[in-house]
Amino acid sequence: MDFNALAASQGLSLDSKAFAEYLDENVDELRHLDLRSEFEFPTKRSIHNTAKNMTKELDGRLITEAAAFGEAGDQHCVYMIGNSLGLQPKNTRKLLNEELDAWAERGVNAHFDHPHGRPWVSIDDTVTEESAKIVGAKTSEVAIMNSLTANLHFMMVSFYRPTATRFKIIMEAKAFPSDYFAFSSQVQFHGLDPKDAIIEVHPRDGEFTLRTEDILEIIEREGDSTALVLFSGVQFYTGQRFDFKRITDAGHAKGAVVGFDLAHAVGNVELELHEWNVDFACWCTYKYLNAGPGGIGTFSGWWGSDPSSKFAMDNVFRAVPGALGYRLSNPSVVSTVSLLGSLQVFAKTSIKALRQKSLLLTGYLELLLDQLGPNPGFKIITPRKPEERGCQLSLLFDEGTMEGNLYGARRPDVIRISPAPLYCTFQDVRETVAALADTLKCLRLTRSNPTQ
Repeated sequence: MDFNALAASQGLSLDSKAFAEYLDENVDELRHLDLRSEFEFPTKRSIHNTAKNMTKELDGRLITEAAAFGEAGDQHCVYMIGNSLGLQPKNTRKLLNEELDAWAERGVNAHFDHPHGRPWVSIDDTVTEESAKIVGAKTSEVAIMNSLTANLHFMMVSFYRPTATRFKIIMEAKAFPSDYFAFSSQVQFHGLDPKDAIIEVHPRDGEFTLRTEDILEIIEREGDSTALVLFSGVQFYTGQRFDFKRITDAGHAKGAVVGFDLAHAVGNVELELHEWNVDFACWCTYKYLNAGPGGIGTFSGWWGSDPSSKFAMDNVFRAVPGALGYRLSNPSVVSTVSLLGSLQVFAKTSIKALRQKSLLLTGYLELLLDQLGPNPGFKIITPRKPEERGCQLSLLFDEGTMEGNLYGARRPDVIRISPAPLYCTFQDVRETVAALADTLKCLRLTRSNPTQ
């Protein structure tokens, strides 16, 4: 969309409140669903108080780890950090209370006789179908279970089978540390040295993101000795979306298994895991899927056995076909219905429609950031091509810019801004950039007048 031309046609300034309101009222094709009203927002007062509580001295600098929205009473804050933790769906509280009531009123019987038709013995059935739609998989290919890192371990037990000649893992450099630790521990479990077995793909000198051709070149070069190619779907730090299909095809062509960590991709970008022939993928649900802190993620174990014979107690394992055979035990009811509260909102629209809105929100964010001038004190390190990113833009600040009262979510020098399309608006984007501009102006004034 040409935002400049649209603003000119309306006689409005690109960064004006009036133009942002025009976009929300006329460009947001999901506006009629009022999805924003499905979520609880922290208030500006609560965020301001949190920021004060998180202020501390570090290396002689005064650091505030939350953006300062100001003490403005009970107005909703602008929430641009769904990449870290999504907002709470309003219906989640009701669902949780229903489970507490079921426990209180029916005790163990609620496993099979549930007042709301959600028997605990099959509670994950309530979230599997919608989850499969979101990741582009068949329902039989998805199991809701455990946490992300635990699931990575379980998948690697099955899919990482190193031999004397094929033992390497190819991954992106600077993946989230928990991924590297999981890969490293699996490698060491097999008696291998991570320095020999793990190949990290680095950006070129002076660049921040990976070129697909470089990833493919390394797979081609190292593929004959590679057992597993395992990348993020969207890189947590830079916001880069990797080319799932080309990476999968390249890995398979060399005889390697290919998997993905979708922590920052699920609920953020369109996924077609079945169509792309991905061998396995794991994801958490507390970011763009809004299932709450520590939300449930996705091994052959007792709970993976055939429900018709599960309680026969004959010690004969009869696996459920598909991904459900990997389940180890009954999933947490509390975590599952927390996910259900969010998936009920997702079910009102589609990932395709959300992605279309996301492209517009992030495009508007990018344009406003670019308008802050040729030397705003930061650079956008997220790919500029919309198809190579999700909703997140990562801002790398110049040395010294972060000193003072502004501090990045990813230390020491990056702030990630993520307008999640389920609940963010164009007005939110405008306010975010205006607040950032004001903060940078204050910091520049403080540095130029240190005695003030």
